[in-house]
Amino acid sequence: MDLGLQGKIALVTGGSRGIGRAVAVALAKEGADVTFSYTSNEAAAQAAVAEIEAAGGKGAAVRFDVGDAEAGKAAIDALVKEKGALHILVNNAGVSIDGLLMRYKDEDLARILKTNVEGPFYLARAASRHMMKAKWGRIIMMGSVVGATGNVGQTAYASTKAALEGMAKSLARELASRNITANVVSPGFIGTDMTDVLPDAVKDAMLTGIPLARMGRPEEVAAAVSFLCSEAASYITGHVLHVNGGMYM
Repeated sequence: MDLGLQGKIALVTGGSRGIGRAVAVALAKEGADVTFSYTSNEAAAQAAVAEIEAAGGKGAAVRFDVGDAEAGKAAIDALVKEKGALHILVNNAGVSIDGLLMRYKDEDLARILKTNVEGPFYLARAASRHMMKAKWGRIIMMGSVVGATGNVGQTAYASTKAALEGMAKSLARELASRNITANVVSPGFIGTDMTDVLPDAVKDAMLTGIPLARMGRPEEVAAAVSFLCSEAASYITGHVLHVNGGMYM
């Protein structure tokens, strides 16, 4: 199915690895001109650009901290000046700092809120201004199954992901009149370099709670993002699309 993304300009945060990289590649394959952000790993970023180009797409990497409001706005303004527009924003970048509530450090809470909540807010604010002028836009927040279920040792992380759901639903109401949709893609247990390091016993225990009895693939999450960015999803906004194999229903 043609998703109608040819010529669309997209920004994917945290696109040098894992789910973000899969999203960047998937959007590029559908014809979008994709720029993704990264924070430190130059080699991984260039490898992601090479993968996008090898797939026949257009890709570029830009380095900035999503939690820095001015840096994010500057990156978006520069992108629009170069490309002429910004149609798609995928707020994928995030950090997970786990720990029990009673032992959780203030500095860890500040960091996770800055990256996972403030960053998407700043970037959506900057991007929406350009999308409103164009009267077309797609904003995707990358949530998590724990934002709906909660999880021991992830009070802070789950709170940030739940916040993105409220953010997207509010944006959906605010921006609908300008033909801009805002949605959340909420992955479950996805196989990435972050989950690869988990002990087998932990993986096996998690799989028992998944009806499809396997981890998801980054490409499966990316497919959901691509759909919500497409014309086929033009009547879907304020929605949370769970990609979790039945882990949460």
